[in-house]
Amino acid sequence: MKKFRFKLETLLKVTRMNKEQAQVALALATREVEEAREQLNLYLQEMAQGHKDYAELTGEGKTISLGRLMTFNSFFNWKREQIESQQRVIMEKQAVRQKKMQELVAVMNKLKSIEQLKEKRLQQYMAEALQEEQKQLDEIGGQLYFRNQG
Repeated sequence: MKKFRFKLETLLKVTRMNKEQAQVALALATREVEEAREQLNLYLQEMAQGHKDYAELTGEGKTISLGRLMTFNSFFNWKREQIESQQRVIMEKQAVRQKKMQELVAVMNKLKSIEQLKEKRLQQYMAEALQEEQKQLDEIGGQLYFRNQG
């Protein structure tokens, strides 16, 4: 009997490569989300430091110039804009990451289906090979029986 050959082996290899590419893309998207979160934390720390500096300058009995007050106001507005912008960036990057995750799941499901089909075909091949071998053994046994009878 001829050797087992899975007709969809090329598709299986391509799907495995697609899975690897999807895993790399997901890892990259995850890293981008983490970097965006780190940047947001940096902005939040800068905002907190600004509030601390402002509190020190305006403590009990202290006066602050109008120019300095406007500078702090501009700084806080700028930081709020940066924080809001970074939150939008994080949401966008999370959406991209979610899409990459869905793509990976789809490729993994396809790969699993192809692998299951290959396993099923291999089992069929093994059953046919066993049947063929049994048939040959029966023929040999029959021939030996008739020789001994004759």
